[in-house]
Amino acid sequence: MAAIRLLSACIEITGAILILRFGRVETALRINGLLGLVGPTILIAVTLLGVAGLAGRIVPGKIALIFIGVYLILYGSRP
Repeated sequence: MAAIRLLSACIEITGAILILRFGRVETALRINGLLGLVGPTILIAVTLLGVAGLAGRIVPGKIALIFIGVYLILYGSRP
């Protein structure tokens, strides 16, 4: 899980550097749009890994609550 988060951070930092390097609003919006896809994807991947690791130790009802929580985070953050 930590490796995926580090990969996400590297992608975000690279995006920020590219935005600074190009210095154009149009390009910044394109890069920002791509970065906007990375965040939810990483959230889902890390959550799935965490739940898979805990699957044998927690009750199925709590697993469902975790997925409902992730869904609500993604639903609440949409434009």
